[in-house]
Amino acid sequence: MTVIGVITRGKYGHRLIESIKEHSDFSVVTTDLPEFVPAFIEDPDEFLENLDFDRHVFSADIVVSYALHPDLTSSIAKLAAEAGVRSLIVPGGPSRASVPELKNISEASGMDIEVDEICCTLEPNSCNRPFTEIFGSPILKVKTKDGKIAEVEVIKGAPCGSTWYMAKEIIGVPVKDAPPKAGLLVQHYPCRASRGDMGGIHESGELHKQALIKALENEE
Repeated sequence: MTVIGVITRGKYGHRLIESIKEHSDFSVVTTDLPEFVPAFIEDPDEFLENLDFDRHVFSADIVVSYALHPDLTSSIAKLAAEAGVRSLIVPGGPSRASVPELKNISEASGMDIEVDEICCTLEPNSCNRPFTEIFGSPILKVKTKDGKIAEVEVIKGAPCGSTWYMAKEIIGVPVKDAPPKAGLLVQHYPCRASRGDMGGIHESGELHKQALIKALENEE
């Protein structure tokens, strides 16, 4: 059985745990980080050592870390590599992770490290499967009837669960209105991606809009 490790911090990571339990047969191991940590941590290894941080999370094949802190993420990556974790997935984007340092850790250890601003852009590779066969960039199948969405099957969805939420709420919506509605539903989930003019929540909405457009084009 595939084991997924999830490192949570505050409110972040708990939706992924729920999604894993609801939409897969993966086993999940978890550990928590404090919601509030210093902006700069001089010795992150010592900081983690002094926490009630359960290193059993690194018994997983694939670990998703919501540390959302560049100092802690690098320290976690080193621990994961030492433990033989195959793939480390880091949500939050480059602002929450020291990408050059993570690249060095990846190259030295052979552990795959993916840094993504939003997890619904996550694509499969040889290391992060089978997690990314179920969770990541959305893939849908749809059926329509009388010009409306009649059925939506989520082949792959956002780790936060927003794709499955959208799939339920879009039923009965006229086909012509469905793609933009799909994007709005994901943003109203509420999506915890960053707000702003570009990227974040808007990218998530657009990904789901395009996934529904593609599913409608491929309807059998």
